[in-house]
Amino acid sequence: MRLRVVPAVVSLALLTAGCSSWWPWGGGSGDVPRVPPGATAYKCDAGKELFVRYLNGGKSAMIVFPEREFRLDRTGDAGSPYANGQTTLTVGAGTATLQEGGTVTHANCKIAQ
Repeated sequence: MRLRVVPAVVSLALLTAGCSSWWPWGGGSGDVPRVPPGATAYKCDAGKELFVRYLNGGKSAMIVFPEREFRLDRTGDAGSPYANGQTTLTVGAGTATLQEGGTVTHANCKIAQ
């Protein structure tokens, strides 16, 4: 029995060795940008990040999270929010706020330098 445990532990250690540096848009090692291609990065309150890819000349915005992406369309003329019925993105003068289901999830977001 003891001989079977050692190979299992070694295999598990090898499989999980690289997990701490996982990032869906690159190596995550510090030398690869942590911003999805074509997206604007925002730094928000509570240490959160928000990535937005603007489409169709600013008529739509893709919210990009590591686990999901979704599209929001502008609700009116330039300067109006982007929304999809569940989520609203308000953008202006280098800042952004994301609200999902009536709750602000990303507040006081500023374009990352």
